[in-house]
Amino acid sequence: MLSAGCEMEDKYTSKLSPAVDIGAGIYLVVIAGLSIAGNTLVLVTSYRRSSSMKPPELLSVNLALTDLGAAVIMYPLAVVSAWNHRWLGGDATCIYYGLLGFFFGMASIMNLTVMAIVRLYISVNQQSNRERISWRTVKALCAWTWLYGLTWALFPIMGWGRYGPEPFGLSCSLAWVWMKEDGFTFVISVFVLNLVFPFVVIVFCYSGISLKLYFTYRNSSIRGLQISNIVKLHHRLLIIAVLISAGFIICWLPYGMVSLWYVLVDGAVLPPEVTLLPCLFAKSSTVYNPIIYYTFSKSFKREVKRLGTLCTGACCTPAATDATDNRHYVARDQNNRCTVISNTQFWDTNC
Repeated sequence: MLSAGCEMEDKYTSKLSPAVDIGAGIYLVVIAGLSIAGNTLVLVTSYRRSSSMKPPELLSVNLALTDLGAAVIMYPLAVVSAWNHRWLGGDATCIYYGLLGFFFGMASIMNLTVMAIVRLYISVNQQSNRERISWRTVKALCAWTWLYGLTWALFPIMGWGRYGPEPFGLSCSLAWVWMKEDGFTFVISVFVLNLVFPFVVIVFCYSGISLKLYFTYRNSSIRGLQISNIVKLHHRLLIIAVLISAGFIICWLPYGMVSLWYVLVDGAVLPPEVTLLPCLFAKSSTVYNPIIYYTFSKSFKREVKRLGTLCTGACCTPAATDATDNRHYVARDQNNRCTVISNTQFWDTNC
């Protein structure tokens, strides 16, 4: 009994120095604050302009919900544990934290994959003013991302995989050390289906959109069509999508590599601080999307400024929809077809 108690104490005790624990806690407070503020702004601005939103934009809202959920539900427990120099709550909270982390992570990567496929579909399947991507379809896709994440998160509960403390003792996730012996198939499945495959799909989709944009520009130049504004607008949308996907993958890649090292080689040779850094870096993935929107999306920046004006009390009237938010650019080709681009769409139609 005493031995079991010592093992429990050691398993959930920080392997880091008190100073590092405090620093990690402060870092998580900053990350949580930025994530909550930024993603709340995304949700509020989306609500304010909901009447003019296009169905594909709901995927961005869905992504903000996953990031906000992780910051609100998970990070406070990690902060308190870091400042107490041990994980609080034992096995129950460890499973809770590991399950939620895996759930939000899988939902996010599937959301990014679906977003890339939808954008490619809209770009390649040139369409008329009638929406092919309906609200019903996008809502079903959003529900699918959550169901996908929940399914993977429940696998360790059902015996395929396992949740446990991180090597440095202040966080919980998949028990990579344990799965080196008994969960190897689960580890390989996670990396192949939830890292390699989504990465390939995302790269393929955005490469296809880039080619479409390139040929549209080239053909229009040859035919003398003036569509420089179209190219700039669509190029900006492509940059936003690529940066969001790249940011998530870059943030989680070091953590994935360290975890894979634990399974395939010997993680015991890695100092606790080395295992801590990728984990902290991965948690920062919930912060970047609002910053990307603010930097590259004129409509989002405009709405944020309006909200700031309202909060200071300088303006008390509801924000009107700016005409430039829904601008459409049209260029006719030799086959009497029009290339039309709005802030969220790219299609062809007979004029």
